Amino acid sequence: MLVAQVPAAGAPFELVDRPIPEPGAGSVRIRVLACGVCHSDSLAKEGAFPGIQYPRVPGHEVAGVIDAVGPGVEGLAPGQRVGVGWNGGYCGHCDHCRRGDFFACVRGQITGISFDGGYGEYMVAPASAVARMPDDLDPVEAAPLMCAGLTTFNALRNSGARAGDVVAVLGLGGLGHLGVQYAARMGFHTVGIARGTDKEPLARQLGASVYIDSQAQDPAAELQKLGGAAVILATATSGEAMSAVQGGLAVRGTLIVVGAAPSMQVSPLLLLSGNRSVRGWYSGTSIDTQDTLAFSARAGVKSMNEVYPLARVAEAYDRMMSGRARFRVVLKIAE
Repeated sequence: MLVAQVPAAGAPFELVDRPIPEPGAGSVRIRVLACGVCHSDSLAKEGAFPGIQYPRVPGHEVAGVIDAVGPGVEGLAPGQRVGVGWNGGYCGHCDHCRRGDFFACVRGQITGISFDGGYGEYMVAPASAVARMPDDLDPVEAAPLMCAGLTTFNALRNSGARAGDVVAVLGLGGLGHLGVQYAARMGFHTVGIARGTDKEPLARQLGASVYIDSQAQDPAAELQKLGGAAVILATATSGEAMSAVQGGLAVRGTLIVVGAAPSMQVSPLLLLSGNRSVRGWYSGTSIDTQDTLAFSARAGVKSMNEVYPLARVAEAYDRMMSGRARFRVVLKIAE
């Protein structure tokens, strides 16, 4: 099989031939059809995550087909269309797993970091990391939903907001353009927030009923004109932008952070005076991915992608890292 591997931290990608791996106990082998190129893949590429062993094949937005199963696997079989996301499986036995917090498993693995991911023609993954994928979902469209889609969908559905509530999405990039679609289709009064008037047509096309240009308007004041936001989903990676919208939260409103900004400022007085909160949200596990894929197929949520063949992996990665992609980058591995 052909894979794109990182031979050492910070080294260029190498396209190499490897033997097709056999799945061990509790694992499945997946013929990869498409794999998203996510900013978190830079952790593997640059060696920024502790304990990575090289060479390593990145990729945690995997859409494919099971072609072999290892001993002890139940409920999964060759021929099933599946996906694998960031969460690379969990043990089911530690205290966190016993409490149902599978994302916090002390033995949990990360796809493309703990083991080889989807930048190749085949991969092996633990069965607990595998989500079933609807037959009518195109693999190239499905791949970004394994991470960007999952993160925004799962955060919103666990936000506590109810249909009709004002929900704002800060940022209209790789995460935000999906977050607006999910929010609108969940029945929220959806507000898109971004910099510049040029983003408004896209925000409305995605389903936002209100657009706020944070360059020309005070986003917090504009949200308060709507009665305040029950939820602000912060997908932008700017702590300054997150700080600027906090005043737009309604009483008991929540700012949910999914954009990995290095830091942000929070006003204790704002939190105290309105019983408001700031929280982060982990993307999710395989069953959350499965729910994301099913909802996306039914509701018509689609990622906007730039598609590259595996042979152009270095170009695809650089395009993603440049921040100029509209909006996700996907490697198409096979038909």
